[in-house]
Amino acid sequence: MACMLRSVIKSTLQGRQTASRCVKAVIHNAAASNAIANINDSKVETKPKLLLSDSCIKRLREICQDGSFLRITVEGGGCSGFQYKFDLDTKIQEDDLQFGEEKAKVVIDNVSLEYCTGATVDYHIELIRSGFRMMANPQAEQGCSCGASFSIKLD
Repeated sequence: MACMLRSVIKSTLQGRQTASRCVKAVIHNAAASNAIANINDSKVETKPKLLLSDSCIKRLREICQDGSFLRITVEGGGCSGFQYKFDLDTKIQEDDLQFGEEKAKVVIDNVSLEYCTGATVDYHIELIRSGFRMMANPQAEQGCSCGASFSIKLD
């Protein structure tokens, strides 16, 4: 009888240890799955930080035949505090982010992007001038009448 009792107790303890290991494995796998799901969700939820209008893409396809691209820089200055600078360039820097397609590419550095995340790059044609401009910048509080400079929203 004592022998039988020992074997029951031993099998019960082994069962508990196995169950304990299974529970730990399930908890570990669930945590890993949640971490992966959070990473995947963050990838799905990301929106383009800079949008390009159809007229911008069309004009870039016309003028960027030699592998050049439109570089946007935000600098201090202008009548409102900050100003956009648009240049054609051919060299990508380490901190540059690229938007658009190969034949219609816009490049902006990380610091400049902080000042215009969510904005739209447009190509506008008027009777007296034409050029690239930044539209609907959610980071800008106000801008000058020419649209070249802006002041930043303070939270």
